Amino acid sequence: MKNLKLLFVIIIISISFYTIIMSIKLTIDLKDAKEQLKSYQPSQMILSYGNIEYLDRGDGEVLLVCHVIFGGFDQGYESLKDLTKDFRILSPSRFGYLNSHVLGKGTPEEQCKAYIELLDKLNIDKVFIVGTSAGGTVAIRFALDYPNRCKGLILYSSAMPETEKPKKINLYQAPPNFLCNNLPMYLISPFFKTIMGMERNVVKTMLPIDKRKKGVKIDGEITNPDMAVNYDNYIIEEIEIPTLIFQSKDDKITKYEKFITSVKRFKNSTLKIFETGGHLLVGHEKEINDTVKNFINAHK
Repeated sequence: MKNLKLLFVIIIISISFYTIIMSIKLTIDLKDAKEQLKSYQPSQMILSYGNIEYLDRGDGEVLLVCHVIFGGFDQGYESLKDLTKDFRILSPSRFGYLNSHVLGKGTPEEQCKAYIELLDKLNIDKVFIVGTSAGGTVAIRFALDYPNRCKGLILYSSAMPETEKPKKINLYQAPPNFLCNNLPMYLISPFFKTIMGMERNVVKTMLPIDKRKKGVKIDGEITNPDMAVNYDNYIIEEIEIPTLIFQSKDDKITKYEKFITSVKRFKNSTLKIFETGGHLLVGHEKEINDTVKNFINAHK
């Protein structure tokens, strides 16, 4: 009994010590993250429903980026910044992320309407629409709803459509609400590798989480389940624009077995499959960028 009490005390002390140390590290990283966001000097534009925040960098063919969950204009831009030497990267924060307001309920359809309004304001006629991870749902919706505004669809480790109408649907597809805060997410970051196949430093790109939490909630409740909930409205076979799709076999988030079946619904697609790299396609940056350049130059 004494040994159990001692073990319990040791565990409590260890957890407390761990929390204190991580809280100190979080304070430093949070300050750095906020300074980094300011350094981008993002643009703000008032649309019919409110503000949209975005980065607009480079010249040439326009790549409109739909960023990942826990993202924002910063993550969208960072995923493609090496391409600014050749192309124009337009990276908005999606609904609820950072300083972007929400149109209606924040559905992918409404997000696409907001994109069109932004493009019209910027006098941009057509784009290559890019979807990364959860942002893939919005990119696919954009390709379906506005094919006349698309030159091509590019998907990085993207959410994929269902192959048949599901009988059961997970109506919340995001981390539990209590984790969608700075300290809880930071505390579990050492386990990212085991859970998601990502290095713990990825958590730094998610900060400040409290400024992204509303967007995460929209993604969890609306964006991520949308292709299942509204299965009949995602007729992927109708997408005629050329599509470029990147995926790794060891991705722990987008399961390869489901991916390889779903991707067959894209009729005009080019696939680039990697054996390794995980969800973030780590280690293949140059090959990916070269492939994107070739794809755009072939279809611009």
